[in-house]
Amino acid sequence: MKPSASKVSRTKGLAPAWRRIRAMVLRYIYLFRGSWPRILELAYWPTLQMIMWGFVTLYVASKSGFFAEAGGVLIAAVLLWDVLFRSSLGVSISFLEEMWSRNLGHIFVSPLRPGEFIASVLLMSLLRVGIGVLPAALLAIWLFEYSIFDMGLPLIAFFANLQVMGWSFGLVVCGLLMRYGLGAESMAWFLIFAVAPLSGIYYPLSVMPEWLQWIARTLPAAHVFDGMRAVLIDKTFRLDLLVNAIALNTLYLMVAITVFLRFFRSARERGLILQIGE
Repeated sequence: MKPSASKVSRTKGLAPAWRRIRAMVLRYIYLFRGSWPRILELAYWPTLQMIMWGFVTLYVASKSGFFAEAGGVLIAAVLLWDVLFRSSLGVSISFLEEMWSRNLGHIFVSPLRPGEFIASVLLMSLLRVGIGVLPAALLAIWLFEYSIFDMGLPLIAFFANLQVMGWSFGLVVCGLLMRYGLGAESMAWFLIFAVAPLSGIYYPLSVMPEWLQWIARTLPAAHVFDGMRAVLIDKTFRLDLLVNAIALNTLYLMVAITVFLRFFRSARERGLILQIGE
């Protein structure tokens, strides 16, 4: 049987789309290859935080039996927080790179479609997270004899959910940058840090006032970090927390893509894209 015309056209349409996405990813990779400080900066902050909190953990462990039994809980929290932070920043920084170089207009007058641009910055975000967090995780094994990889399969679930949540926040920031220009540049850092106190990175949600716990439970990260502590302290994998995080992340990502596309459409109609770097 011959393939239907719709299948053939769909296949032909996917190949050019993938080539455009790959071209955008290669563009960002070439930026890294030509600037070693960019690579160093990605690994510097996660490593620095891991070292500081690692020594805090060693000190507290010497004073408290709890942390001696639940060794590495703070180190794991730091590394997973950096996954969330770097994921969000990876999307927004890739967008800001185009604004700083006044290249955004050139990109969007090319055949590149908004959806393909989104795919390329998400892939770059994943690469940035790997470059930033992996060296810190390996150094933790050498310095503190703690491996976050000992969590096994739950670690993959935690990583994926934090990555997707970071993507969602990053896309919203990109939309705000298209609407308000570089005046909204600080949102790239502000927005993700604003939810850190509600995410329960270093403490359970139960320490918060009850009304604040309800707000915190609307964040996928809160369920991820509660799940992390359940694995490390109680040796239990909480499937209910994973389901909650996945459901919230699905909603977050759909809303974020909608916000990005709506701001992009508005900026294009108003002729802002060619002037967005000003």
